[in-house]
Amino acid sequence: MTPAPEPVTQAAEKLVEDAPQAPEKSGLLGRMFGRREAQKVVRRTVDDDMLESLEDLMITSDMGVDTAMRVTANISERHFGKKLSVDEIKAVLADEVTRIMEPVAVPLPIYPKRPQVVLIVGVNGAGKTTTIGKLASQFTAAGKKVVIAAGDTFRAAAVEQLQVWGDRAGVPVLTAPEGSDPASLAFDAMTQAEADGADLLMIDTAGRLQNRSDLMEELAKIVRVIKKKDETAPHNTLLVLDATTGQNALSQVGTFQDLADVSGLVMTKLDGTAKGGVLVALADKFALPIHAIGVGEQIDDLAPFDPEEFARALIGITD
Repeated sequence: MTPAPEPVTQAAEKLVEDAPQAPEKSGLLGRMFGRREAQKVVRRTVDDDMLESLEDLMITSDMGVDTAMRVTANISERHFGKKLSVDEIKAVLADEVTRIMEPVAVPLPIYPKRPQVVLIVGVNGAGKTTTIGKLASQFTAAGKKVVIAAGDTFRAAAVEQLQVWGDRAGVPVLTAPEGSDPASLAFDAMTQAEADGADLLMIDTAGRLQNRSDLMEELAKIVRVIKKKDETAPHNTLLVLDATTGQNALSQVGTFQDLADVSGLVMTKLDGTAKGGVLVALADKFALPIHAIGVGEQIDDLAPFDPEEFARALIGITD
């Protein structure tokens, strides 16, 4: 996973005075010692100024004000008055982030109900289609019989893209004529999946902006129709979020949760220069499971969420 943006690391390093620089030497000993003597590690007392600096750098990393304040309060309670080095500051921050993220690191649950209906929602461009293909591939490899329903019936290109991913995953894709009612397709797909003995039915939906009430009402209709077929469905409603959207992800979760009862998150585009700090804010505010993270465009580039690895990358711990 690519570390979070430079401001996190740079700001942390500014919290202590620059230590004397040793001449460049390769290997661990070169980093620890100068030519003749060990480098002096400069420490700084955890005081109000340091805590304010920490709070600022977390906010710039998209963790949000409330989460940043909570983290600094915890650090203050445990470490106020202590002298810490840069590495120790990073470790303390990473521990706090890990503590927040551990409860939400949950794989997508598999239920005995067949077919298990998984509804995929999100805004345009978040990566729903690729996420469906990657999930379908993983579940197929695990021995599950998977069916995909192409619920974005308004864009022929979306259906074609989903069919490409279905072919890659070796999974059938159920479609309807362009412009068809997506709720009707969802209902028919449930009937077909049940007849085929499928373990999982993954239903794609059209990308929609959370501020478009007409599109959001259409999503609510899909959920209502699914429940007419099976009152316990959808058994999972996954919201796919683009990590590069930053704090806007918070409003997306709130809106989609109200309409579609979101049960879990998949965060895409955490590769590259994505600002992943918003995941911490999401975990702190909504406590929704993060089932997986997208770290690339290939079919295998969907990884389980590892809170410790994520925290270390976010804070800039590379060793």
